[in-house]
Amino acid sequence: MAVQEARQGGEHLGAHGGGCACGDCPHGAREGHRRAVAAFLVKRDGFAAGEGLPAAVAHSASASRQWVSDELTQSADFVAERGRAEGGAWLARLWHRTAFAVWGAFVVLLLVQSLTAIGAGWTAARTAGLLAALVVAGTVTAASWFHRARGGAVAPVIGEDNRLSTSRAVAVSWVLFVAYAVLVLAGRLAAASDHAERDALISGLELARGAGVVTVLAVVCAIAVLVRRVVGLRVLGQRLQKLPADRPRAADLLTDDSGRGTFADIQYVAISAVALVFVAVRLARRPDQLPDLPWGLAVVVLISAATYLAGKYAEGGRPVILSVVRSREAGDLDAPIRTGDDIEIRGAGFVPPGAQTADRLSRMVVRIGPVNVHVPLVPVAGGFSNPTDTLLTVPVPADVEPGRVEVQVVTAAGVETNACVVDVTD
Repeated sequence: MAVQEARQGGEHLGAHGGGCACGDCPHGAREGHRRAVAAFLVKRDGFAAGEGLPAAVAHSASASRQWVSDELTQSADFVAERGRAEGGAWLARLWHRTAFAVWGAFVVLLLVQSLTAIGAGWTAARTAGLLAALVVAGTVTAASWFHRARGGAVAPVIGEDNRLSTSRAVAVSWVLFVAYAVLVLAGRLAAASDHAERDALISGLELARGAGVVTVLAVVCAIAVLVRRVVGLRVLGQRLQKLPADRPRAADLLTDDSGRGTFADIQYVAISAVALVFVAVRLARRPDQLPDLPWGLAVVVLISAATYLAGKYAEGGRPVILSVVRSREAGDLDAPIRTGDDIEIRGAGFVPPGAQTADRLSRMVVRIGPVNVHVPLVPVAGGFSNPTDTLLTVPVPADVEPGRVEVQVVTAAGVETNACVVDVTD
């Protein structure tokens, strides 16, 4: 009913009146998602306060819980639909912003070159630097146009889970810088008329001068490829739970899938940024050779990359059931588990990172013998008390035959827990 009311409200507003989710109407998609979220929060908090229950189900705790769960699931699915539409529209318009950012950086470089040339005079190195920046900016802009539906210039750093990839972002930053540095040397070599100057520029590309930069470039690119392989294999092996995001965010570079800051990502980005600033200054001071990254700083970057890779290996893990007991309120007597009773499934890792939204929580399933039972959503002010990462409460369906049955949880990411055997009596 909530979905039908929201859809009718959107139709009443008109095709582009703020309630639509069209890909060609970013404002409508954004406003439609905002209104859907607001309506869902009002409904969830109302149910948590005991409001809105029909009289037909109010007399039964299990019936009212199931009715509330179904209503919230339908409303959450509608919010997720609007969220995906808003994310697609946001990506479609992002390529303009990335293009403006690229050319804004070029203008900043032009201003810096012009201001520092006052008194010192304009040199061939400054011209080569601007031409190299022009080539890089033009190439990035052209590539972003071909990927304009996927975020423009940021498309190569968006992972399969629709989040910004820290390893890819760091690797792309080093690749672009090294490409810029080589283009600067190429521009100076093209403008050089003296034989000795040309030999000096060519010797500036020797490995002995840029060994630190080349080593760091090779390692960060290898890390980007290896991390993708590691994450893919761990997901396929059900040792890591991954759920796609509605859209990428800049915070993805420093946080995990739940939005919490992670040490491995933060230190990798911070140290790489510091090293890039250092080599940029070295290139500005010595534009006749590849910037010589000192081995001390290069080793620091390599240690940071190794820490990031180790963090990727260590994260995640399979969900696990520790125990299954009959759910009872204070004052109830202990009794065997019977069909129709609620059971508490205690363990860890039931809610995957990034699955705290209602539409994903509602996808969790508990297998009780041969029967699949969807985990009901139990709202409280500001969230849900069921399911949680360590506890699930579900009813034992009447279709389960008495005897020893297996209980197993299937999370929203499709990862299965271990099976726990319990006794169900008549």
